[in-house]
Amino acid sequence: MHRIVILGGGTGGTLAANRLRKVYGPDQAVITVVDQDDFHVYQPGLLFIPFGVGTTKDITRPRREQLHNGINYLSTAVEKVELGSNTVRLVNGTDLAYDVLVIATGAVLTTDETEGLSGPGWMEKVFTFYTPEGATALATALRDFEGGRVVVNIVDMPIKCPVAPLEFCFLADAYFQKRGIRDRVELTYVTPLDGAFTEPVCSQQLGGMLGDRGIALVTEFNTGVVDGAAGRLIAYDEREVPFDLAVVIPVHSGAAYVFNSEGLGDELGFIPVDEHTLQSKTSPNVFALGDATALPASKAGSVAHFEGEVLVENIQHFLHGQSLDASFDGHANCFIESGSSKALLIDFNYETEPLTGHYPGPVGLPLMKESHLNHLGKLAFQWMYWHSLLPGRDLPFVTSHMPKAGKNFVAPAEKEHSR
Repeated sequence: MHRIVILGGGTGGTLAANRLRKVYGPDQAVITVVDQDDFHVYQPGLLFIPFGVGTTKDITRPRREQLHNGINYLSTAVEKVELGSNTVRLVNGTDLAYDVLVIATGAVLTTDETEGLSGPGWMEKVFTFYTPEGATALATALRDFEGGRVVVNIVDMPIKCPVAPLEFCFLADAYFQKRGIRDRVELTYVTPLDGAFTEPVCSQQLGGMLGDRGIALVTEFNTGVVDGAAGRLIAYDEREVPFDLAVVIPVHSGAAYVFNSEGLGDELGFIPVDEHTLQSKTSPNVFALGDATALPASKAGSVAHFEGEVLVENIQHFLHGQSLDASFDGHANCFIESGSSKALLIDFNYETEPLTGHYPGPVGLPLMKESHLNHLGKLAFQWMYWHSLLPGRDLPFVTSHMPKAGKNFVAPAEKEHSR
């Protein structure tokens, strides 16, 4: 009887558990999922809440109800992982022994890493939409906002869903236009990157879209202090950006227990794994997926989905003493809301930047192009998330490998692994 323990009941942990249950019946494996609470949040939905579209109740469901029958669920926090003894120590004092451990505890917002961020002005004129509480509070602030300087700031990379701050800018532009006060609002996007996005070609296009909408772009800004009382961001090089309302994406790290677990994570608390097999670089019976990894891949839900297929296959190979499948190629795709019921779609992997064309083949959704069809695709994905992706079902025409069909490969460029 195999003992498989999965830490994290979010996107990656849930789909991995459900896929593994399809492979191993209750008489073949004990599958246990552990998470600190029983609230599964559809995180892409947080983007829309500040603009009055939906509530946190609409995008939250019990974690245990997303798991197939026969999967054990424990709602408790993890204290540490002891790699030497193959055990997980829970905060309630329980020890879970495992033959295979899957780390899927995602990324954590660490507001205390930035001076002043959670100090004066926090949740009054300094917000984040990356949490249900923050998105809800920001909805009230935007509703009552009558004009001034709105700044969207990424403190540091990596972050969950790297396109979301850009999407917020585009949606804010449309929101203030709809309210008839856009001419009284100064929108500024402040990033530590040297452009609007991590992928050079895509960055140029998205930067142009910011300019077209009158949204200022401040690059290479490394936020050292958020002064909520005075309404200003202060960079380490002493540059300042003033604001009346700031939307800040805090520093991200791995879960707290990772720092307590010798040999498990890196200095940021993320799990170093092989880029193609998802096996831990320090412990062969440990695997990781989703935002918890230190991979040079986007921390996006689509990546966890694509990783899940390879991870489950490799857990089978490991338990049967077989060579692992080194086929994960860093595949990621993201819808980018651009306002006015339009969106772009990008699809890329470790080696290939976003290209024009169509996805998932010659006939499909347009890539690198604003369209209403892509907007509908993003909205439809929420249904697919709950009913197909989390249950571990294969999506038609969508595979873990980045498809080449339908893309315009004019001059493929090798990418720097800088995401």
